[in-house]
Amino acid sequence: MTGKGRELADMMERRKVDILCVQETRWKGSKARSIGAGFKLFYYGVDSKRNGVGVVLKEEFVRNVLEVKRVSDRVMSLKLEIEGVMLNVVSGYAPQVGCELEEKERFWSELDEVIESIPTGERVQIGADFNGHVGEGNTGDEEVMGKFGVKERNLEGQMVVDFAKRMDMGVVNTYFQKREEHKVTYKSGGRRTQVDYILCRRGNLKEISDCKVVVGESVARQHRMVVCRMTLMVCKKKRSKIEKKTKWWKLKKEECCEEFRQKLRQALGGQVVLPDDWETTAEMIREKGAGCAIWKEERR
Repeated sequence: MTGKGRELADMMERRKVDILCVQETRWKGSKARSIGAGFKLFYYGVDSKRNGVGVVLKEEFVRNVLEVKRVSDRVMSLKLEIEGVMLNVVSGYAPQVGCELEEKERFWSELDEVIESIPTGERVQIGADFNGHVGEGNTGDEEVMGKFGVKERNLEGQMVVDFAKRMDMGVVNTYFQKREEHKVTYKSGGRRTQVDYILCRRGNLKEISDCKVVVGESVARQHRMVVCRMTLMVCKKKRSKIEKKTKWWKLKKEECCEEFRQKLRQALGGQVVLPDDWETTAEMIREKGAGCAIWKEERR
């Protein structure tokens, strides 16, 4: 990320990306800083030479941030409230294939903890470099992924699938049929693989209409940006009920008061004594008052 902040912001503006998870930022500290073009980066890192994760937000969403969790230099999350919907954005950077098993297990434990701490009714979007291949096809794993991965699954890719099953999530990239060029997220020399994925709760997959790799951008030397189009389904608030309320103050006007007396007297059949049943009396007063315009509509 060093020296790339403005390039990243320009690319997000050009590609109309509102939220972006970034990895291997290599920035030490836990801050939020503007990177230009109306974007802000929330990041966390402990070493300026390795690891580091972050989430970039369009400025208009910064005020919607309710919570930032900087778990480690491999896992962090942001909670936003957008039109009443809670959205949790998680950025992850899994250890590479050659790293110690203990380091890999620590990463998955941290990610598990973050997801388990999020209430079931809230949205979750994970954008991560998982350094693994989930592979092509989904036999036996239909509940968490589609058929459109790349090449064969490896051990690290199996960890991604196992995580998705534990957390009832779907691997979004694999649900959309694309040309290989729009599925490959990592290119180096002759290697062309898929290691970067977007995950969301299975119940919210219907909110995602597309997911693909963006080609032709060169902010990251070897990785390519994966984008998905998501439309949050916002629950509309029920319209408040309207009930009539008495404008008692209108009875201070002599003409209104006299009109009300006459109508009430007519309803009583000329009697002076009111009925013993209060409900009957109250209903009678309401009916005659409506004709004298001493009611108003009020929302509650």
